[in-house]
Parts: sequence; C-alpha cells; structure tokens
Amino acid sequence: MSGADRLTRRALLVGVGAAGGAGAMFAAMGALGLAPQEQRAQYTPPRPSDFRLTGRAAAKVLVLGAGVAGLTCAYELGKAGYDCTVLEAGDRIGGRNLTLRGGDRLTETSGATQTVEFGEGVYFNAGAARIAQWMVTLDYCRELGVPIETFVNNNASAYVYNHGMPAPVRARTARADLYGHISELLAKATHAGALDRRLTGEDRERLMAFLRRFGDIGGELSYTGSPRRGYATDPGLGPGTPLAPPGGLAEVLAAGVGRAVTMDFGYDQAAPMFQPVGGMDAIVAALAREIGPGRIRTGTAVTKITNLPDGVEVIHHAGTERADYCVAALPPHVLAKIPGNLGAAVVSALATPRPVSAGKIGLEYGRRWWEQDDRIYGGITETDLDITHIWYPSYGYHAARGLVVGYYATDEHARTYGGLSHRDRLRRALTQGKKIHGEKYRSELVSAVSIDWDRRPHIGGGWMRWPEHSEGLALLRRPADRVYFAGDWLTHLVAWQAGAMESARAVVTDLHRRVLSAPV
Repeated sequence: MSGADRLTRRALLVGVGAAGGAGAMFAAMGALGLAPQEQRAQYTPPRPSDFRLTGRAAAKVLVLGAGVAGLTCAYELGKAGYDCTVLEAGDRIGGRNLTLRGGDRLTETSGATQTVEFGEGVYFNAGAARIAQWMVTLDYCRELGVPIETFVNNNASAYVYNHGMPAPVRARTARADLYGHISELLAKATHAGALDRRLTGEDRERLMAFLRRFGDIGGELSYTGSPRRGYATDPGLGPGTPLAPPGGLAEVLAAGVGRAVTMDFGYDQAAPMFQPVGGMDAIVAALAREIGPGRIRTGTAVTKITNLPDGVEVIHHAGTERADYCVAALPPHVLAKIPGNLGAAVVSALATPRPVSAGKIGLEYGRRWWEQDDRIYGGITETDLDITHIWYPSYGYHAARGLVVGYYATDEHARTYGGLSHRDRLRRALTQGKKIHGEKYRSELVSAVSIDWDRRPHIGGGWMRWPEHSEGLALLRRPADRVYFAGDWLTHLVAWQAGAMESARAVVTDLHRRVLSAPV
C-alpha cells in the first residue's frame, strides 16, 4: 500500500470523526477492517440464534450493570463488532440471577453477612429459578451451550395446607375433591334444567359427559371420592387402601385450595418448565465467557453519567470512562439516584416503578426425606402460611443431601422475614414448615441461608412494579441522548430473565441502527 493510500484512509477517518463523532468514526473503521470485529475471536455458537444484528459496525459502548440485561447487551453488541466494557458495582456478576454454593458469602446492606455451608453438589438459586419453554432464555441456553433439565413446577404428590385445614393434603387430593364437587354441583343444576335457556339438548349432553369425566362423578351425579385422590396404602399386590372419604362441598370451599390447584394454569407457569443443569448462574457464566475476560469490571460503582456532544462520560469509584454510547442496565430506582444530565423527565420516569419485596430461604438436609418418606420428587407445596411455598429440588434425585426452598415470599410476607435476622428467619420458617412436614423439618436440618432482596446491595428489591397507565415506560424505551436503558422492567415480562433479554435485544437493535445510519 502506498503512502498516498495511507494518508487517504487517515484523512477519511479524521473527517468522519469531525463530522459524525466518534461513533461514526468507529463504524468507518469497522468497514475498513481497522476496529475490533467481535468480543471473542472465532466464536461460533452450537446453533446460531434467530436474533442477530445485521451489518458490521464498531463503536465503544459502556454497559452499566452486569445483570442478565447488561450481559446480554454486551454479548450481542460484541458479536456485531462493538467494543464493550461492562461496569458492575457489586462483587459478582449476574444481578438477580444468583446461585449460592458452599463457601459463598452473602452480605446485606445492614452489614449482616452469611457464609454458605452447603455440601458438595448442593446449590440454591436465590433469585431466578425457572424458565418457561416459550421464553427466549432457552434460546440463549441453546446458543451458549448451556445444558438444561426439567424444573418440576407441578407435582401431584406435593402438599396443600391452608389455615382451617385439619392437616395437609396432597395436591392430587385437593384437586380431585375441588373438581369433583364443582362438577357435581354443575351437573345437578344442568340436569334440573337450570341451564336450559343457555344450552341446546345436544350441548347439555356434551356438558354432562364432560363433567362426569372432569370431576369423576358417578351415574347419580354425586361426588363420593375417586382413585384420583390417592391412597392411604398404594396399590401393589393388593388393590391399595383408599383415603378417608372426602368432606363436603362447604368444607372443600372453606379450605381455599383454589390458588394452590391453579398455580400452574398461567401461561408463564405451565409445565414443562426448565432450569440450567448445575445452577441458574450457568447462563451468566456463559455470557461472561463469550463477552471476554477483562471486559467486565466488578466493584465499579457508577457515581455520575453525563451525555457529551460526541459521546458519554461515566465517572465511577475507580476513575472516568468515555464511550460513544452507554446502556444503563441498572434497576431504575438505583439509576434515578445517580447524578448526571439525563433530564428531569427521565429521572422522574426512572423513579416511578417501585421495587417489590421478595425473599427466599434455602434449607439443606443431610437426608432427602421428601423423596424417601413423602415420595415427593420435585414440585412445590402451596400454603397460605407466610412461607407461601415450599420448593423441592428438581435435581440430584436419590443423592445423599438436598436443598429445599423453605419460603419464597413476596410483598408483606417478604418484608416480615426480611426485617428479621437470618437466625430468626430460619426459626420462623422451620416453625411454619413443621406444620406441614413434622419434626424432621427442623431436626434433620444441616445448614441454611436466606436472602432478602430489599437488602441486596446495588439492587434493592426483587423486581419492579409499575403503576397503571404510566407514561414513563414509553419514555424510557427511548434513549436519553446517547444513554439507553435496558431491563426486564421495560417489558411485559417483569421479574423474568426473558424480559431482560428481550429488552436487551430491543436496545442493541436500536443502537446498532443508529450507528449504521450515522453520517460518514
């Protein structure tokens, strides 16, 4: 190449930078093959995603926050040739994707610290824990090579226990009795002609046939029990010993089991659900691996964000960074408190959604008694006690040890537990869980760790809740000059990793389009 050619390239880049800013100059460098083209050289996913930024571009981007949204932004931008640096205030990446193992330390804003003492192979998904099969999260698991396994969200052998019930009952029993009594009521009303003005003769026959099957009611249109309820002694060589006869309709309604037996009816809770093998943080680790070592800095709390005419300046505890663009993937109420020049309307919008309180406790046992004694393999017990749920592990079946989620509480119940010391959280959770599982729930405990997301540094809440008809959502889906916003709180999948990933895809698409269209 001649000296004249080199001069022409240099002059071109200088001119582009003067006219369109650093972003346009990086884009031109990318086109000339002079800028970084990818975060990790020669990376090829096991199977490419359906999502991919088209057209090569290059600019320097600062991503604030190494949660799932921030890491997804850096990963996708890196594949398209951008130079990304991720700044994370905490001492570990992942945000609310948090898996705890033996040796980990968990610190709250109060200064209280717990050291995790789980045995080998035992882990606790303290935040995100399950993935619906329609969610984009599974696409990233496939693309990143993260193996998955079934998360048992609904188990007929788990229990239902509410105030007023004399004892816990199996979920299958509660469901059979509720469906049976409702079917009897509707069938008798139909037979008596109460629905004649709404049904044709053919409709009536079809409805009656459905109700007989749905509720397992007999020819007398009465529900007197069903094998669906389960057995006191399971069938084997003999026919099994039936359970005691069901209570009447009034008793079933008074038990209030409706929430428990419809828990998985929602679109985002329907079986089958999934989890990464070995812990939810496998997703975070895979994203970080592909972003590249040295591009993610932990312990770097941002203290000021300033839009400049040709870029963004970010001040943090370790110094100052400049880039062409910034993606702020922090919780909005945290971001609202960071000084800068984002504008009053943007700051007000960021402060609008409120954090939802959430907390969990992981209980490790030296014997998997829920499998051995109760014949429960995965799934969730539902209760109106303040623990709300008991989750049984969907991995490690027949292992020596195992971990039960002793409560997964939100809102008022989460604040109740969160206001206690870990020791008192544990004592309260064991007292409540003992009402369902008996003394072994307390006596066979090996270790425990609890998390209160309100007190998690740099996060301050389980997820966000927007007021109805807020105009701030639309505002924050657009950039504030060169600062973009990303997070599950900007989607209709709040509290799901899929929401964070969908938001990240929207942001990088918008930013990439802007860089490609910048004047050259």
